[in-house]
Amino acid sequence: MGAGPVMNYGISATSTLIIGDLGISEAQFGLLATVCFLSAALSSVSLGRLSDRISGRAQLILIFGGTALALTLMAVSGSYLWLLIAVGLAGPAQAISNPTTNRVIAHQVDPVRRPGWLGIKQSGVQASQLFSSLFFPAAALLVGWRGAAAGAAVVMAVLLMYSWNKLPAAPPALPRTGAASGPRDPFPPTVWLLAGFALFSGAGMQATNVYLPMFAQRELDFSLLMAGAAAAVAGVVGVAARVLWGRRIAGGTAVASLLLILALGAIGGTALLLAAGQTGMPVLLWTGVALHGATVLGVNVVVMAGAMREVEPGRVGAASGVVSLGMYIGFASGPLAMGLLLQYSGGFLAGWLFVAAGYLLCVVLGLVLRSMTARSSAVVER
Repeated sequence: MGAGPVMNYGISATSTLIIGDLGISEAQFGLLATVCFLSAALSSVSLGRLSDRISGRAQLILIFGGTALALTLMAVSGSYLWLLIAVGLAGPAQAISNPTTNRVIAHQVDPVRRPGWLGIKQSGVQASQLFSSLFFPAAALLVGWRGAAAGAAVVMAVLLMYSWNKLPAAPPALPRTGAASGPRDPFPPTVWLLAGFALFSGAGMQATNVYLPMFAQRELDFSLLMAGAAAAVAGVVGVAARVLWGRRIAGGTAVASLLLILALGAIGGTALLLAAGQTGMPVLLWTGVALHGATVLGVNVVVMAGAMREVEPGRVGAASGVVSLGMYIGFASGPLAMGLLLQYSGGFLAGWLFVAAGYLLCVVLGLVLRSMTARSSAVVER
């Protein structure tokens, strides 16, 4: 889970260096994340279905190998166009990460323990944020941002060799439960609601992740390393949050209730970041970053756990691909919108208001989801 996002977090952590070196605008910088996530969105459904049919080891090549290839191209890129191509190659590696890892859990873990393991494996994304936010700025000061990308590519190659030896060549066969489902049978409406929640929360999540280091440097005069540390704090908190929320789901807490809590907390975190920019108070930024990590960074484990509960094990990859589609569309639109608002407004205020509006829509979707699940429970009890 941590392999695919390494490039995104690395580009974010060295944003000011890349903008200065390539001579690009804030909106052009935001387009890098948009291209990456749009590539992921376009491939997520097909790769989700593919993950139900090919071996786990083949999927590891797509994840680690694809990321290493993208980072290598980033390292040798001499222009903005080549960097755009590199981030586009990183998209499919991220798109198949959730279906692959969800499929491994569905095959290897008892149903009762699956939500807890979902939290652990989803924390890999925030572990990636922690690694990239510390590694890329430090390496960039020594060998430049291209050299940092080359170093990260070597790490991906090492992880590919390690995971290849750890993952079984083929998972045990899963018994199909309930009525047989064809590959084109419609998913329950709740899966699409979860995809919508992933879309709007994903837009705010990546708008914040991509521009947080730049925000800290421009609005609060943080150094490159301190701005990277701010993103790293979000990653550390996000790791713990994803494990915690996974355990809460395993303990029986309703998915819809958790999503409402996370959406309201995310609004609070965005308000603190907005206030930090208006007042210049670092304590508000650090608190907002921590709340961002504790709430919106934990959404993915909750929506994925919810989707896995709605389908039989043989369709986990396909359902994960649908939710990932919504998530990556959000990931693609958030940084682009934030970059355009920053470029044309001259500040981050409009961008933070955009992020908060997305989280408010998540509250609405959470209420609808809770109402639907309550009705379904009432029908079952009858």
